[in-house]
Amino acid sequence: MSASTATTASASPSASVNAHTRRARRRSAALGVAAWVVGIGFCLPALWMVLTSFHAEADAATNPPSIAAALTLDGYRAFFGGGGGPTPWPPLVNSLAASFFSTVLVLLLALPAAYALSIRRVRKWTDVMFFFLSTKMLPVVAGLLPVYLFAKNTGLLDNIWLLVLLYTSMNLPIAVWMMQSFLADVPVSIIEAAQVDGARLPTVLRRVVAPVAGPGIAATALICFIFSWNELLFARVLTGVVAGTAPVHLTTFVTSQGLFLAQLCAASVVVSLPVLVAGYAAQDKLVQGLSLGAVK
Repeated sequence: MSASTATTASASPSASVNAHTRRARRRSAALGVAAWVVGIGFCLPALWMVLTSFHAEADAATNPPSIAAALTLDGYRAFFGGGGGPTPWPPLVNSLAASFFSTVLVLLLALPAAYALSIRRVRKWTDVMFFFLSTKMLPVVAGLLPVYLFAKNTGLLDNIWLLVLLYTSMNLPIAVWMMQSFLADVPVSIIEAAQVDGARLPTVLRRVVAPVAGPGIAATALICFIFSWNELLFARVLTGVVAGTAPVHLTTFVTSQGLFLAQLCAASVVVSLPVLVAGYAAQDKLVQGLSLGAVK
């Protein structure tokens, strides 16, 4: 074999590896660009809403909309009652109270239930889990009339505590399902060690299980809070002047006189801020909780 043939044979594997590396880099770059395009596409409606909230009503209503229109805070002034309109603070406080108290009740009920379904499993626990899941199969509209009649006969119409009970019952199955998978990864040995030291069940749940499953509990709490904060149907039907929530207040910007688009976008931005702030503050716990149990 000649020297040139040997050189070509030895260089061929190296060239193949380099070509494969270049193709892998191009493929990775293409996937990265595609991910950015998809991410920006998902963010565009929210960015458009924020931009529209800083436009005047005349500019927001143009078709096609004017992107380079002058920016103004009139929409936010109108939302906060600057033009003599209704103040948004009572609906915001109602939403915060209903979401907060219902989330606390959900966690207090879901933690021992998930403990009984994951660590100290009851008989036929899979049937119990399916029952919790089956409660979410009923359309919400189907239960609207019975709930309304119950609220009317018990004098709970336009009462914030009725929403707390409803949101608790609506989010409890989801919370039990989520926390059951989180608590299944809690080492049984530390629970048995605490019981040997004389710790009773409430102490075990509060001082052993809750700290270990903290990220999962935080993720569950945030999801339940978001679901409660965004709920509209029951709040629209069962509340009025006293217990109206923020989503109900948003519907007041769609009137028979037309759609106040700039004010509606400003109101949507303000109503979205508490959830965004809560998600940002708990992002570390949220990521840990959502990925808990994914890798054994």
